[in-house]
Amino acid sequence: MRVNIEKSEMFTAVLESTINKKIYHPITGLTNDSRQIQKGDLYIAMNGQYNNGHKFLDDVNEKGATAAIVQKLNNGIELQQLQVQNTMETLKELATKWRKNFDIPIIAITGSNGKTSSKDLLLHILSKDLKVHATKGNFNTAVGLCFTIFELQSYHDLAIFELGASMPGEIKNLCEIASPTHGLITNIAPAHLEGFGSIKKIAEEKGNLFNSLFNGISFVNMTDNYISKMDIKGKKITFGLTPDCDFPADISQEKDGTLTLILDTHEIKTRSHNFSFLKNCIATSAIAITLGINAKSINERLKSFLPPKGRCFVSKINDITIIDDTYNANLTSSIAALEYLNAFSNEGRKIFVFGDMLELGDASEKQHAEVGIKCSSLEIDIVFTFGEQTVFTDSNIIGKTYHKHFESKEILIQTLKKIMKKNDKILFKGSRSMEMDKIIKKIFNF
Repeated sequence: MRVNIEKSEMFTAVLESTINKKIYHPITGLTNDSRQIQKGDLYIAMNGQYNNGHKFLDDVNEKGATAAIVQKLNNGIELQQLQVQNTMETLKELATKWRKNFDIPIIAITGSNGKTSSKDLLLHILSKDLKVHATKGNFNTAVGLCFTIFELQSYHDLAIFELGASMPGEIKNLCEIASPTHGLITNIAPAHLEGFGSIKKIAEEKGNLFNSLFNGISFVNMTDNYISKMDIKGKKITFGLTPDCDFPADISQEKDGTLTLILDTHEIKTRSHNFSFLKNCIATSAIAITLGINAKSINERLKSFLPPKGRCFVSKINDITIIDDTYNANLTSSIAALEYLNAFSNEGRKIFVFGDMLELGDASEKQHAEVGIKCSSLEIDIVFTFGEQTVFTDSNIIGKTYHKHFESKEILIQTLKKIMKKNDKILFKGSRSMEMDKIIKKIFNF
């Protein structure tokens, strides 16, 4: 990653106070990637899983870096090297100090599903009224958060940070860096079970966001059994599908299958079939209204929002509807995607192309089987599965749904090309490393 440093003197002062060393030349950028080095950059030599950043110090020096934060000195170059005990910890300390320069609302979003979608939607709603800084893409790790924080500037009115976790302790660590003032947990679902062991542990981990908000506001999803039961010590604002919430909502389905959201008496015709999207709408609307955005503006902006590719992105090619939900997959998001597909009306078949859900640990067989059971309960015409674990999905499909498991990706692609018809709706879903997005590209030649 690389970011520009717009206030060089200010950043240098923070850096010098952190490492207790004098910086001799102005710093105009920051990166941990030697390939992205520009003249005037500060390079952070990090020891990653696959690469040791210290190996590239010669290259960094030749490209004109101002200095490098290192754990081990390279005495063969003239580059100013700032030796520290741990470069990652130094990066986090720098970001923590930089964050404290900005007295603005910081909204942190975490959850098992819908983090990036909710962040993007909230950014879309708020950015017409406020100067908003937000996490780019899904850079929700400690490194991504730190670099996002370094882009905070005095003209920003507000920031939205996405926080991810695959191991215990990560959310607490991220909150210590970001110091959020507002927090949203989208939902709790069995994702990253290999790292956490149980859904209860996942809930505890995500709940650390609310635990960090003693003087802030927690936005509580009352439709989620785990979130609704969390012990929240600070101020909380509730939203959900019951009238006792601070922001009560209702969802109705139109004759064409699209969904209408009723939020605190305001009717919003979304033109979407996606129940998960509606849930994100409720959460982000509650936050936006709390921040002073009027309901009419929110209504207009929800209608104009387009999800990014890979997140239930709908497109049409040759009268075939493609639903690209290939960004990632767990049980909750897969069930939601199936319900989305099922909600489509009009003529044409509903086809589900499903790749393995990964990082499920010992629960993998059971959860893949549950997807098959769900397919059987809906009006899905065809299910094609691919991978080692989706064989359990295929074996649990009963009834009139035609289904077939493929061991070869190429045969799956060829079969889909042969059977596709006008007006078909095809949902593609699977974990990112299954590369389901590439299957879409090969089938439709784009």
